[in-house]
Formats: sequence, structure tokens, C-alpha cells
Amino acid sequence: MDVERAASRSSSGEKASLLVTGGSGSLVDVEELQQRAPMESSEPRADELNVEENVTDYRLYKWRFAGVVGIMGLNIVGGMNWPWFGPIANNTASQFGITLDQVNWLGNVISIMYLAAAPVIPILCRRYGLRVCYFIGVVFIILASWVRFAATAKSLNAHGAYALLVLGQLFGSVAQATFQVLAPRFSEKWFDMKGRTTATMLMSISNPIGGALGQLISPLVSTPKKSVLVLGVISTVATPLVFLIWDSPPTPPSYAGSVETPSFFTTVRAMVGKLPPPKENTGTSANAYMSLRERVDFIIVFMIFGVLVGGTNSFSLLSDQLLEPYGYSSDTAGFMGAALLLSGIVAAIITSPLFDRVFTHHLALAARIFTPLIAAAWISLIWAVRPNNAAALYAIFVIIGVFSVTILPVGLELGVELTRNASASSAALWWSGNLWGTVFVLVMQALRASDSASPPFNMHRSLIFQGVFIGVVVSSVLILRGRQARRETDVMMLERSKPSQNLDSQTKVPDDVGQAL
Repeated sequence: MDVERAASRSSSGEKASLLVTGGSGSLVDVEELQQRAPMESSEPRADELNVEENVTDYRLYKWRFAGVVGIMGLNIVGGMNWPWFGPIANNTASQFGITLDQVNWLGNVISIMYLAAAPVIPILCRRYGLRVCYFIGVVFIILASWVRFAATAKSLNAHGAYALLVLGQLFGSVAQATFQVLAPRFSEKWFDMKGRTTATMLMSISNPIGGALGQLISPLVSTPKKSVLVLGVISTVATPLVFLIWDSPPTPPSYAGSVETPSFFTTVRAMVGKLPPPKENTGTSANAYMSLRERVDFIIVFMIFGVLVGGTNSFSLLSDQLLEPYGYSSDTAGFMGAALLLSGIVAAIITSPLFDRVFTHHLALAARIFTPLIAAAWISLIWAVRPNNAAALYAIFVIIGVFSVTILPVGLELGVELTRNASASSAALWWSGNLWGTVFVLVMQALRASDSASPPFNMHRSLIFQGVFIGVVVSSVLILRGRQARRETDVMMLERSKPSQNLDSQTKVPDDVGQAL
């Protein structure tokens, strides 16, 4: 069909309309065609969502990279808290006069507090914005650093010191949750479709980077009490990075970055099927509606993301106790945990740009390929954790790291695609990861062998539980569809903005018509 620009005068004034010449030679108004189009297909489309077309000019700003750097730095120091005491669990128990189970609870309390903090963060973000929330996180990271250091005072008995350690870990959990949950929303507000996954990847993997650094640094410090001081200094020095983070750019990068986010409770209602469809609903909440297929897919992503993150977190916390009975030192346990995380970071840096530009519409396919390989690697640890098998263990942890960290931003982006709410979906997924991390740690502790076992206090049964559980949950990925509804809407709105931009730049419009437009 030939498209021509025509100006038509009416009795009430002047207007310009885009007319399409059909096969019969008649002229049909594009608005009329758009009203007819939805009747021609029964398949759900992106344009069924309640979208506003008032934004036709999208723009990217270089300052977005400064914000990513700031969030990465804060996520790194936030990520150090969780595994810090894992590689030095035995020495920490000895110096502070506490038990190994109490040392493990220094990690467990982070997960438990995370479960309480994560749902609150999207609510605060929607009300006060990204920048204020990150400043709140910085306040908590400073409190965590120096409350923990206060626990090293010689005048305190074991109970008092342990209470301060726990309190410091609770503060650190709030900071960690804030830095993690809001990363996908920052990507959505500042990056377009060709950069969102990469931005989410950089900010998300910075938390595992912090975990890897924590596992490397804590065994290198002479005593656990001095290591607490080192952690406090590192965390405090990083806090000025918060000044690099701003709420949003003057002009949004995409349609998704321009719309108001549905409330957390609206998205929760959509997840449980209590939100009416768009035809019966208007306003911001209409965009939050989730079909039955999307709800099933989100449950699958919620469970798989949770057990994979929980498996990695539980290993980070229990690495020394899993490997020490078989003759591996605390340093070796820390190095293996670091190998898992650092190898994954390298892989994620390589693959995330590919997901943005090459495999942009195939996030669910990547999940169906990668997650079974991760499950197989966890299961293989049942036989691999034995004396004098360091090379095989390093290889397995590298495999787990490469695929787990690579799939991390994919899972977060899939959650946003299914819910159209970056902060709420991120909060739900990280909530799941911390829930299952806590479950794994508690169950694996309970399955530890007695001192009469061979070797004493081994955790072979714990590895069986973890491997089998992850394998069963991951098998559900085979029915994942993962429609990327947010991306479809962004593409549709971008294409709708192009004709008007091209016509404005290539066609000279008479002054009277231009004023009417």
C-alpha cells in the first residue's frame, strides 16, 4: 500500500491525518485501521496492554554508566557480609567462644532479615524514588560495619559479642537487599532494550563479586576479629559511591522506562490471579495483569531462581564445613568458592551483551539449556567431595559458576518481562533465593554426621539432599514458555514513534498544517 501525507480541512478547523491508499484506490484513515486490527487475531498481543502513546522521543544519557558503577560498588560491599565468616567458621567459633551453629546463624540471620526487608523496598522505591532508597541502604551498611566491630571489644563476654555480631548482620542484610532488589528498576529507567540485560548483569553479579572477595579476604587476615575491622573499613570507604546514583533521566530510554510502576500489592494480586484483565481495568494496574500462562511461568522462574541462588549461598556459608572433614583447608575452601563466583562473572560479562543484541528474544530458551547443566553439576558433588580430589572439585565449581551467574540476569529480566514490574519481581526472586538459602543451611546442618562417622562430622547426606532437591525443582524448566511481554510493548511503541519522526524530518509540512499538528 502507498502511504501519503494529506491535510484535510473541516468546518471546525484544520487537522493533518495519515491516509493509506488501499488496493481499491480508496483512502482509509490509519486510526480506523488500528481500531480494526485487534479484531483480526485472537492471539494476545503487546498492544492489548494499557499503554499511553504520549512519549515518542527516547534518549540515552552517559550518566547511566556512572550510576551502574555506583550500584556495583555498593553491591560488592553488601555481598561481602553473607559469606565473610564461612571460610573462617572454625576460627571464628574459637575466638568468639561460640559454636559452629552460631557462626552459621550469622549467615542465616541475613537471609531471614532479607525476607522481611525485600517486600518493603519496592514500596519505598515507588514512593520516594531510587536515590533515596540507596541512601537508606548506605546508612544501614555503615551501621552494620561498626556495630560488628564493636563486638570485638575485649570487655564483652561471648554472649554480648555474639549479640552485636548478629545485630550488625541484620543491618547488613537490609543494605544488601536494597542494593540487589533495585538493580533491574535502575536498568529499566536508564537503559534501552539493547543494554538492559547487560546493565542488570553488571549490577547483579557485583553481589557475587563481593561474595568472592569476602571468601578470599577473610582467610587472609590474621584473626577473625581483625577481619571484622577490615570489612568495616572497606564498606565505609565505598559508601560515597551513592552520590553517583539518580532517580531517572530527563527523557526516558524506552516506553518501559517512561511508565509508572504498578504498586507492589497490585503486582502480588496479579501473581495470584486476583487482578481483572485490561478490558475490565484501567490505569496503571492494567499493565500489571498477568495471564494464567504468565503466572505459571513466574512460579517456575521463582522456584528455579530461588533454589539456584540458595544452593550457591549455602555453599558459600558452609564451604569450610563441607570440605574440611575431607582434608581441605579453610584457604582451599575459600578459593573454591571464589573459583565458582569469579568464573561465573567472566562468563556473564561475555554472554550478557549477546542476550541484549543477538538472543534478545530467547531468554527462556537460555534458561531451558543452562539450568539442567547447573543441576547436574550440583548432583555430581555427591560423589566428587572426597579426599584428594581438588582438581575435579575446582572443575565442577567452575561449571556451576559459569552457568549460574550467566543465568542470574536472565532470570531477573524474565521476571520483569512476566510481571512488568521491575522492583516487585526482583524483590520476589531475591526473596525466594534467600528463603531457600536459609532452608538449605538449616537442613544441611541437621544432616551433618556425628563425630563417630568416617570422616567425622562429614556432610555427605547434606550434599545428597541439596543435589536431589535442586534437580527436582530445575526439571520444571522444561515447560517454561517465558513470553517477553515488556519487550514486545517496547518494540511496538518504538516502531509507532518512527513514522512520525521520519515524516517530521523528511517531509516539509505547510506552516498552517504544522501549527495544527
